[in-house]
Amino acid sequence: MVDAWATAQQVIEITGVTVSDVQLTQAQASIETFSNRIYADTSRIRTRDLYWLRNAVAYQAAWEKGQYDLNTRLDANQVQQDGVVGNLNDKAMTLGPRAKQALQRCSWMRGRTIHVRSAFEDGQRGYGSVLSDASDEQHHWTPMGGGA
Repeated sequence: MVDAWATAQQVIEITGVTVSDVQLTQAQASIETFSNRIYADTSRIRTRDLYWLRNAVAYQAAWEKGQYDLNTRLDANQVQQDGVVGNLNDKAMTLGPRAKQALQRCSWMRGRTIHVRSAFEDGQRGYGSVLSDASDEQHHWTPMGGGA
């Protein structure tokens, strides 16, 4: 039994590819590196994120099986041969494309947007909109000048 977020049987079910325990362990190590999470912390990871980590390991195992000498590749962004140039992203040579998609769905891999309401939005502080003429009676107006 391999300590991985996916089993060899799940790799078959998800990808249709049969992998060995060694290949599954290698894929797990790759996903741990890219996800910045380790298998030992599984109990602290949410169920939804575990689903995506399982898929990422399965996709990575299938992808790595078809790769040649993954551990000694150069870190390249551009490959040129016979006048044809291929531009690659920063993980293209080490992370499978479907594994990358699965990892991007993990909660800690997404961007965080926090919306802070301004005083000019409707419903703020129970007054309605401060820009609405109908709410003028609800707001206390003071002069802007320092006044002497």
